[in-house]
Amino acid sequence: MYVPETFWASLERAKRRPGEIDRETILSLMEGSVNIVARDALFQAADELRHRYMGDEVHLRGIIEFSNNCVRNCHYCGLRAANTGLPRYRMSSDEIVATAERAARLGFGTVVLQSGEDPVWDAPALAEVVHKIKRRTGLAITLSVGDRSREDYALWREAGADRYLLKHETADPELFRRLRPGTTLAGRLTALRHLRELGYQVGSGNIVGLPGQTLSSLADDVALLQELDVEMAGIGPFIPHPQTPLAAASPGAVDLTLRVLAVTRLAVPWAHLPATTALGTIDPEGRQKALRCGANVVMPNVGPTEYRPLYQIYPGKICLSEMAEKCLSCLGRMVQTLGRTIGQGPGDSPKPRFQQRDNG
Repeated sequence: MYVPETFWASLERAKRRPGEIDRETILSLMEGSVNIVARDALFQAADELRHRYMGDEVHLRGIIEFSNNCVRNCHYCGLRAANTGLPRYRMSSDEIVATAERAARLGFGTVVLQSGEDPVWDAPALAEVVHKIKRRTGLAITLSVGDRSREDYALWREAGADRYLLKHETADPELFRRLRPGTTLAGRLTALRHLRELGYQVGSGNIVGLPGQTLSSLADDVALLQELDVEMAGIGPFIPHPQTPLAAASPGAVDLTLRVLAVTRLAVPWAHLPATTALGTIDPEGRQKALRCGANVVMPNVGPTEYRPLYQIYPGKICLSEMAEKCLSCLGRMVQTLGRTIGQGPGDSPKPRFQQRDNG
């Protein structure tokens, strides 16, 4: 298949000026990388930038999914409130703190406290958990609990939360509105601005393969991540859940997800990019492939095994029954076969260092 000259020109431009590519370049890279030769060149460029900006460490973030209750009815998510067939659970404060302490003993530098949008877990209650984890373990703490008020975000930041993951899901306002009833893209972007103002390390990201999505809207996703100047970007494939309005939709493609991931590395070279569990779910080699084309983070579940099957954003998730020790051993071997090492410590984004150098 013929590769347009614009692809090669775009790739050279991105390699010369990483982090400064425009939307036209982003779209050109996505369109041209349908060709296998161009795709391999894109993946190699992304991997080289990953090495240059992030090094060869693969950072592990221990996820604790502490509640699967959610007031939202997002069309793509199995946690949606209308899914009455899903047994619901909430971990107690003591369970969450004990799980974080165990993660610290295992050598994790970061825990991610993640839940549906559960109002029972109000801001003061979660702030107390954050404070206890920080005081007892010193771990970096990422929160991922959805849209909340600026006051809630401020309280958690004061309690010791370091990072916040709030994926924008899609940069197409109409698609966002259609798939997330009762919410708007503008509202989500406001929340992301609040997080930045409060001093969080900010994570966002998007779903690849949503029904109605186009390459143009995916280019908008990457351009938005660049505009937000994120410290982390979670990019994973859409996986339909049988108890959602999108049950009959086709899943996102692995190849397209990897291409979006690679272009994102060129657009935000100093951001942490996870090799997502969703990629590993639809392709047994998905996480390894992601680590070869720009990714540098893996996020294993360290929560109690009895709760994991109930956190059903999508079905068929891998590693539901393995204890955290076994996951660590498996991931260590995977990382070693790629010629990489497991990162130590909290693994903050190197963005301030590079931006200071570039501005100096």
